[in-house]
Amino acid sequence: MTDTVLEVGDLVVRSAAGTPLIDGVSFHLDRRTRTGLIGESGSGKTLTALSIMGLLPEGLTAEGTVILNGRDMLASSERQLCAIRGNDVSMVFQEPMTALNPVMRIGRQIAEALRFHQSMSRQDAAEKVVDLLTAVRIEEPELRARAFPHQLSGGMRQRVMIAMALACGPDLVIADEPTTALDVTIQAQVLDVLDEQVEKFHTALLIITHDLPVVARTTRQVMVMNAGRLVEKGETQAVFSDPTNEYTQALVGSVPPLSRSATFTIRPRERRAPAEPVISVKNVTRIFPLPRSGFLDEKRTITAVDEVTLEVQKGETFGIVGESGSGKSTLARLMIALDVPTEGDIVVNGIDIAETSRRQPLRRQVQMIFQDPIGSLDPRLKIGRIIAEPLRSLKIEGDHRARVTELIDAVELPADSVGRYPHEFSGGQRQRIAIARALAPSPDILIADEPVSALDMSIQTITLDLLAHLKDEYGLTMVFISHDLSVVHEICDRVAVMQHGRLIEQGPVDEVFLHPKTGYTEGLIAAIPRLDAT
Repeated sequence: MTDTVLEVGDLVVRSAAGTPLIDGVSFHLDRRTRTGLIGESGSGKTLTALSIMGLLPEGLTAEGTVILNGRDMLASSERQLCAIRGNDVSMVFQEPMTALNPVMRIGRQIAEALRFHQSMSRQDAAEKVVDLLTAVRIEEPELRARAFPHQLSGGMRQRVMIAMALACGPDLVIADEPTTALDVTIQAQVLDVLDEQVEKFHTALLIITHDLPVVARTTRQVMVMNAGRLVEKGETQAVFSDPTNEYTQALVGSVPPLSRSATFTIRPRERRAPAEPVISVKNVTRIFPLPRSGFLDEKRTITAVDEVTLEVQKGETFGIVGESGSGKSTLARLMIALDVPTEGDIVVNGIDIAETSRRQPLRRQVQMIFQDPIGSLDPRLKIGRIIAEPLRSLKIEGDHRARVTELIDAVELPADSVGRYPHEFSGGQRQRIAIARALAPSPDILIADEPVSALDMSIQTITLDLLAHLKDEYGLTMVFISHDLSVVHEICDRVAVMQHGRLIEQGPVDEVFLHPKTGYTEGLIAAIPRLDAT
């Protein structure tokens, strides 16, 4: 048996108009090798993976050779490809909630591949499903197998995708952005599971991501793509420590210092004199009722925020970190009066959010940048109208068109953006549109909820620099919510750590990161993937 699982030779993918989207890509993968494929959005990473799987979108055509275990994937019929996918090659898709069937139970979805490829009986497949879920560290596997995708957390759904991909013991697993938007601790668990299972099945792994520290943690060799071409490849640590290509150098340079090495230098920070708090949160609790009948709903209520007390000072950038479900976003919604606390008091710019009559003026003073720009931008409206929307809804007088033009220029978007729709922009550009909209009513306070979690590192750096510049230019106070501790360390003055709805630690960002007082904070910092990983 040859060690080579996959050979890709001079692969070209063309659009319906004949434009090359992938241009002359060649590489090979051997058994038990872990290879990273990195590059910015639009560089061709996912199209390369879909070409290998025979899953190119309609209208795109592939030329060249893709040889998997001696079979030419590009010359195979759809029927032949169906027999190969899942059995010889499988894929862990980027967004498990989209990839999993929302109306089919988890166990049935995994069993489907086993019954199709290995002709297992229903009973044998059900037992194998439990074994697979146990292998990927899902607790109570029998119970979880009966759950629907929406009843599992993001980390659990990603582990289900790994179990499904490994069900038939394929020779090649392609993982496309398997940890995007996951907390650092859950990310570490998912990568550990992927590594363990690949080693167990002697599988070749191709991991596609824009997150360079994840590649450093997981792979032995790396390939760099830019504009549809492979521009550099080699051993992971050699490429990251001494990149030869200018594009790779820029990618490595965009990695935040805390994600480069566990030994980091404290950057100089402006010492701020104590100021009056513009946000005061005192003993705030938010309890949500749960449905009486529902899967795993053992309690009738859930405490999302539990007796939190904090103050945000004028002019500072205050970070809030914690895992998914820790209460970060709920606390942000309370601060902007999109929700009200069950108990406790919140005063923003001197306004008690419990006073319903004063919430409208508060909307002008506090604005929010949401996590998903494509979800928060109305796809039917042009950009000019989207940015002007707060001006109209808050009945702010003045020349709205001039204000929109000013903001378009401030966030460095093309002047013709006002007449285009959200789908015509990249992810980084859409986030800039969301920032411009939030700045439209000239707020005093900006609350940013995971504003860069799904962006490439280079685009993430540009967006963070833009936020810092706008904060200084407009004299803003910013609350920055993220699960990415490297980003929080880079941009914030002070930070609060949340766990299970409680605030367990807060202080100057360098003090908290260098001398954490709780084991939970230590765990978060230790779980950060770093470029110097071995």
